[in-house]
Amino acid sequence: MIGITLGDPNGVGPEILLRTFLEKGLPCDCLAIGDYGIIRFCNDHLDLRVPLNRMKTPGDHRKGHLNIMDPGIIQEKDLTIGEISEKGGFAGLRYVEIATEMALTGTIEAIVTLPIHKEAVRMVKPDFRGHTDLIAELCQVKNFTMMLVADMLIVTHISMHVSMREALDRIRTGHILEVIRLTHQAVGQLRSQARLAVAGLNPHAGEHGAFGDEEILEIGPAVVQARAEGMDVHGPLPPDTLFYQAVQGKYDAVVCMYHDQGHIPLKLLAFDDAVNVTLGLPVVRTSVDHGTAFDIAYQGKASLQSFYNAMVLAGKLSQAKEQSGVN
Repeated sequence: MIGITLGDPNGVGPEILLRTFLEKGLPCDCLAIGDYGIIRFCNDHLDLRVPLNRMKTPGDHRKGHLNIMDPGIIQEKDLTIGEISEKGGFAGLRYVEIATEMALTGTIEAIVTLPIHKEAVRMVKPDFRGHTDLIAELCQVKNFTMMLVADMLIVTHISMHVSMREALDRIRTGHILEVIRLTHQAVGQLRSQARLAVAGLNPHAGEHGAFGDEEILEIGPAVVQARAEGMDVHGPLPPDTLFYQAVQGKYDAVVCMYHDQGHIPLKLLAFDDAVNVTLGLPVVRTSVDHGTAFDIAYQGKASLQSFYNAMVLAGKLSQAKEQSGVN
């Protein structure tokens, strides 16, 4: 059973959920965690006629229906479609908190998140950085990272939603090694091989210290240690050619030094298709790799592919976790 969080009620989450059920079908058993009244309103507004089932407990699951665990947080009258609101931010936050609790207690086997709006959530949680950090915090996990998955490219990140100045401070051998380990394990579940490339930080990967010494002092030693542990890892490599080589099939994933180094090539190649995965958690969590798209909310225009792919990948990772016996 996979739990789907509705995301910000003012964004595209409700329609993506409903239209995917109608147009593609949900690829595994699931329940939605979100307010029934919001989903019903969107269903009626777009005249989708999806059969809805309001659940009181997970045991109330009905086949052939979109099953909804209703936490009773926000109502139709509270909607400000396409606009930031404190109520929308709070609802999106609570859906994630509820889903994580359900996953940790074994009520659901995985979490798939629809997009929340960071600015809206910060109205109620000022230190909020994103889904990834929030779920890791709820799981009491410190070693975690974000992985973006597309057919042509997989990337992970040494740092995520932090300033560039803070990102530089996080380039440390121990942390890089941990991200390499997490990446190697995850890619091994998704691909027949796990050939990893580690990107450099500086232009041309520093050119042997001419443009900075992070490659020599921090990144290189992490790669050496990972290879000593038996991983097929290469680097640090110049980022300006590395992604081309990965797309051409030389590597199965790229470990990136900061958020945009990985996000820019991935979104250029697979803006509508990519899936966000959080590595290092005790629960499986995947997500769409796009935002709330307020400008097209409740218009029936949002792309469904990233969400569908996230569902498929959550099922695959859950199965791999079960087969490996990892708790």
